[in-house]
Amino acid sequence: MGKKYEDATKRFDREHLHSAAEAVDLVKSLANKNFDEGVDLSLRLGVDPRKAEEMVRGTVGLPSGSGKDVKVAVFAQGEAATAAREAGADFVGADDLAAEVEGGMMDFDVAIATPDMMPTVGKLGRALGPRGLMPNPKTGTVTTDVAKAVGEFKGGKVEYRTDRFGNVHVPVGKVSFDAPALLANLAAVMEEINRAKPPGSKGRYFRKVSLSSTMGPGVKIDSNRISAAAEE
Repeated sequence: MGKKYEDATKRFDREHLHSAAEAVDLVKSLANKNFDEGVDLSLRLGVDPRKAEEMVRGTVGLPSGSGKDVKVAVFAQGEAATAAREAGADFVGADDLAAEVEGGMMDFDVAIATPDMMPTVGKLGRALGPRGLMPNPKTGTVTTDVAKAVGEFKGGKVEYRTDRFGNVHVPVGKVSFDAPALLANLAAVMEEINRAKPPGSKGRYFRKVSLSSTMGPGVKIDSNRISAAAEE
């Protein structure tokens, strides 16, 4: 890690459990001033992701937006393709788009597909799967209403999913956002992931919660004080 990162870690107690408001203020103050870093929420959940029924996955709309220029690719044809273009999709196509992706074109953050395109998109598993870009009905990325989906993802809807260790990483905005905007996004994500708790999850659900900027250290948050994040 660089000197700036090391200096930042010495400016607060790494083990202290902060309130959401304290964590947001700390992350903003510790961020590198040279560029507008992203702000990310990291969670360790009390789930066993090896069990399909304990995989936590879905989407959440960030009330303050993501602050990111999200590039969207849509696999569709006919009227759906036209609707996707009109909604602002960056890449739209059917077999031609699939061929581009197979050839290494991955210049997008979200992939959306109409149900009839899934046999074609399914063949792109090796390219899209490892990057978490495979369209899925659970996340609203396999849909007949592609225009609505494009608008939602362009407007601040983000995906979340547990990795094989039960961790979830979700972007909640930019360092340049004011504190209330970041807190509103943070509260929305926590509420959604709490709602998605699998029935089989035993013991403590939120094992570890931390907030960090792209280049900054993680600031631990007390999960017992998270529900009031938006009101603080």
